[in-house]
Amino acid sequence: MSQETNMHQIQIYDTTLRDGTQSEGFTLSANDKIRVAQKLDSFGVSFIEGGWPGSNPKDVEFFERARDLEWKHSLIAAFGATCRVKGGPADDANIKALLDSHTPVCTIFGKTWRLHVTDVLLTTLEDNLRIIEQSVAYLKANGKRVIYDAEHFFDGYKADSSYALETLQAAIRGGAEMIVLCDTNGGTLPWDVERIIRDVRRAAPTPLGIHAHNDGESAVVNSLTAVREGAIQVQGTINGVGERCGNVNLISVIANLELKMGYKCLPEGKLAHLYDLSHIVSEVANLTPDEHMPFVGKSAFAHKGGVHVAAMRRNASSYQHVDPTRIGNKMRVVVSDLSGRGNMLSKAEEHGVEVEGEEVVSVLNEVKELEARGFSFEAAEASVAIMLKRQEYGYKPPFELIDFFVNVEHRDKRGIFAEAMVKVRVQGEVLHTAAEGNGPVNALDLALRKALVGYYPQIEKFILSDYKVRILDSDRGTEATTRVLIDTRNSTSRWSTVGAGTNIIEASWRALADSMEYGLMIAH
Repeated sequence: MSQETNMHQIQIYDTTLRDGTQSEGFTLSANDKIRVAQKLDSFGVSFIEGGWPGSNPKDVEFFERARDLEWKHSLIAAFGATCRVKGGPADDANIKALLDSHTPVCTIFGKTWRLHVTDVLLTTLEDNLRIIEQSVAYLKANGKRVIYDAEHFFDGYKADSSYALETLQAAIRGGAEMIVLCDTNGGTLPWDVERIIRDVRRAAPTPLGIHAHNDGESAVVNSLTAVREGAIQVQGTINGVGERCGNVNLISVIANLELKMGYKCLPEGKLAHLYDLSHIVSEVANLTPDEHMPFVGKSAFAHKGGVHVAAMRRNASSYQHVDPTRIGNKMRVVVSDLSGRGNMLSKAEEHGVEVEGEEVVSVLNEVKELEARGFSFEAAEASVAIMLKRQEYGYKPPFELIDFFVNVEHRDKRGIFAEAMVKVRVQGEVLHTAAEGNGPVNALDLALRKALVGYYPQIEKFILSDYKVRILDSDRGTEATTRVLIDTRNSTSRWSTVGAGTNIIEASWRALADSMEYGLMIAH
């Protein structure tokens, strides 16, 4: 394939299943690898590197299962090294394992840097050239498409440019269809990538790829620079997982190439699944997604400052570098003590609440006052929605608190015992109920539900799914202010509410009552 052919089509080579699993805390079972590979195939990447066959049982199982599956968009690649110095590829166990993987593509790496040749391989420069050429040629002769990864290329080039280029020529003579320049230590800067790739293209007119690590926080810009200089393949991982500081984040590479640089990486319509792919990979690896990640984090298009939101309401491009819907994300407005009137209007519109003018300003002032007292509404939008709803003309709360009482005792032969009583007004009727629980908040929750369920049977489907407590000023000991965040869900929605104060029961009641009221609001 000529490098001048189809200049605007960039091959995405995913190595999440191999290089990505070298990241601390990122592990995938064989089942996980199959799941991720199928998602990548559906997404439309060009190559999926499944692992290093023979290195561990999980990779062996992956390749055995992968050969029986249908891959619609992607080619599966097996990864390995050049053959051992003492011998040739025909009797090398690593090369045999690559052939036994039965993948259409084999990717092998070889040494570029003199330091690695002499101090790691413990061989001569000439012998290193031999094993590169012979390994590529042997795989090629056995019907494999061969991609050659020039390990430590940029460091090797800086140390001895002539020898580094000789290693590439050896791979080309062997029949490699793609030469991938690796910034294995991740420390090369963009201007060096630019200069060196220009030199390489003059000396070796063969299709080039880039494999960047992120140790200098330059992996994305290095990869984009390489593409500008003629590279037609980018190797990396989803979410940038990988050894040490990680590989280049393909999420950011793909978004920048397609949205900003005029290149195509994926089949038509697949870019809109970028957000989902990022979160699915985190979910399969049992990791919490980084919601501040560019493009696909929930905070990537979240607007908190009042000035920003006011501008966004006039023109959505004023504080966003791309349209988030093109990558499957969405714009969010966050409410806090930094908010302005626009934040509140946006939240009211989002939740279908009809308020304006004085009502909005009233809620804004209340938010600012409450945040000064320890509340935080960024992660508790349901509390904001209810505050706005209470300002809506004609709105009547589904219940009103009259009293509550909570008692915690230790009783002989029974141990700790919690009981709560609530007195609430519902549709003009005063209800007085009590309940026992495994703690004071649980008892309060059960007592409130008992009072309301006869009027609002949908409450039975409200599940308190998380209860978080944060001490805000721990230096005050037991007099400290406590913030309570409650997550609630039903069969279709999930919402969060907040309470705060020096009394944890009162803070919990506020969050609990807001949660019930919001759930009833959206149930209608």
